[in-house]
Amino acid sequence: MFFLFNDVLLYTSRGLTASNQFKVHGQLPLYGMTMEESEDEWGVPHCLTLRGQRQSIIVAASSRSEMEKWVEDIQMAIDLAEKSSDPAPEFLASSPPDNKSPEEAAVDQESEDDLSASRTSLERQAPHRGNTMVHVCWHRNTSVSMVDFSVAVENQLSGNLLRKFKNSNGWQKLWVVFTNFCLFFYKSPQDNHPLASLPLLGYSLTVPSEAEDIHKDYVFKLHFKSHVYYFRAESEYTFERWMEVIRSATSSASRAHVLSHKESHVY
Repeated sequence: MFFLFNDVLLYTSRGLTASNQFKVHGQLPLYGMTMEESEDEWGVPHCLTLRGQRQSIIVAASSRSEMEKWVEDIQMAIDLAEKSSDPAPEFLASSPPDNKSPEEAAVDQESEDDLSASRTSLERQAPHRGNTMVHVCWHRNTSVSMVDFSVAVENQLSGNLLRKFKNSNGWQKLWVVFTNFCLFFYKSPQDNHPLASLPLLGYSLTVPSEAEDIHKDYVFKLHFKSHVYYFRAESEYTFERWMEVIRSATSSASRAHVLSHKESHVY
């Protein structure tokens, strides 16, 4: 798992530790760093070589779009680092040695259900460690870029929705809040704590097909692997609003489109 800051790129992994947190294995100062695509050299798709002043590492993204997001953000951070003052001496030091035991190096294979992606996990009390954005990115093998964060700040919504699970017949009315790439479910707007939450990174947003036998208006569908949820809005206007803001969290292409659309308007 990589974390990009304004002066350093950290690389970590999640091990079987008492706290179940990410452990830092090394760091690459951005000052003086260069990047180059190296798919041909290593025979690995979406591969990059990051060259620092003291060390280099080879990384590979899960897709072309993921790689492009990282390249854009890392290059921007490098440019800003170059414009700032000289790096602090501690950031030019070599990365700390990796002395983990094999047991510590084993990655925790937490199931998708621990990310509130099943009915059971949706109904349990929030908050839950597995719902943090870092853990969602880890388990769903995705990234959140600076553009994604910028769009997320501009796209928040709350209101009543009816929710239906894939294998249930009834609809449950809930007060739903969308913020920070996540849906939070409340019994009423007056509640201080959500009943549950559903992180949307990695989910697809569509409308139900005729084969799904959903004979209702203003229904949209969220699905990730085998997890499927239906939501029904109260009007065409609210349906379009929910589709717009949720789409901003469920696909990088849509998030970029929303940002460019916003920038194209003069206020």
